[in-house]
Amino acid sequence: LSLTWVYPSFFSFLNITMEYTPYYYPKKSLIFWGPLPFSYFKILHKRFYTTSSVVSIIPFLIVYFSFMHEISQAIILGLIEGLTEFIPVSSTGHLILAGHAIGFKGQKAATFEVFIQLGAIISILILYMDRFKGLFEWKKKGFYGKKAITLLSLTTIPAAITGLLAHGFIKKHLFSPLTVAIGLFVGGLWMVITEYAMRDRGFRKTGIDNLDSKEAILIGLFQCLALWPGMSRAASTILGGMYSGIDRKTSAEYSFVAAVPVIIAASTYDLYKSISFLSLSDISIFATGFIVSFISALLAVKTFIYILGRYDLRVFGWYRIFLSILLFYLLL
Repeated sequence: LSLTWVYPSFFSFLNITMEYTPYYYPKKSLIFWGPLPFSYFKILHKRFYTTSSVVSIIPFLIVYFSFMHEISQAIILGLIEGLTEFIPVSSTGHLILAGHAIGFKGQKAATFEVFIQLGAIISILILYMDRFKGLFEWKKKGFYGKKAITLLSLTTIPAAITGLLAHGFIKKHLFSPLTVAIGLFVGGLWMVITEYAMRDRGFRKTGIDNLDSKEAILIGLFQCLALWPGMSRAASTILGGMYSGIDRKTSAEYSFVAAVPVIIAASTYDLYKSISFLSLSDISIFATGFIVSFISALLAVKTFIYILGRYDLRVFGWYRIFLSILLFYLLL
């Protein structure tokens, strides 16, 4: 909490009460030397309710409840990140909206939102461990070794270059509730129209092992659209895969795997740029959001794959459209 403010304030509160109940204390006080003996808490039911004693405890209470408020914010945002990172509704958009709603804004909040993405990414590393192990198996055919690394590179490079060049502009002009609402609406409408247009069209490829370089490049180009908050990286890459002739489930699974290098690169760059804004006191908050994001992402990915096996993307598209309309109503 604070060794220079809260800790002394708390114990000055106890020392003040000692003046009013001297017969409850041993001769050698341990007040400033470590943990309090339980016998000291006998003062809590005796006569110590003075103005000075109450005032002295206020700093301790303020910091305590402020800390718990930040922990609750970390849990909320970690849950939102994990549930939305890999489904086509835009995790960044939802984090921006939630951050404005609960008052978690500023440079530390932006860095926190980047950091908790790593928790969601670790869930993908665990769920698709065999796929990532396959990157080091050079003799197998399919999505292994050199071919897998090449495809992921072709998908990652377009967004990486565009994001690096436009990073300042994006952070300055596009991270607002209004731009998120626009991205949600456009992306949702795009998803609904695409599903209606393709409902009678079959897909020519299934399975990640059958992907080629042209499809990887096209998916990478579509992924650039996700740099606009609210568009959704998952939606852009899945739709890019569908336009390439790849079925929804395969497109989604490739989207999960392709997210790892993109998000790790973006998160590392953002953390490098923002490290000066952080302090040791932020560790507990960041760790809480990280863990919650990891657990919720595990559940979200499995649920999303189950849904795609039985339904299409229209349900997510309509959700985005209705949410964006609500936002326009509230903002305009």
